[in-house]
Amino acid sequence: MFNPLAAIVSLYALAQDRLRKEEDGATAVEYGLMVGLIAVAIITVVGFLGDDLAALFQQVVDALP
Repeated sequence: MFNPLAAIVSLYALAQDRLRKEEDGATAVEYGLMVGLIAVAIITVVGFLGDDLAALFQQVVDALP
């Protein structure tokens, strides 16, 4: 099973190591880390709420004339 917290901790540790070694690419690493964390958050939310969201959208479509 995929553990999002472990992925976040791993990405954070990797970013910290890179930032300590080379200061030139710090901005790129930070943006990459943010994009990765946002992707993990979206995947997690959709995974947990996917069926509920589909049912909600179906209710909205059914209510339209």
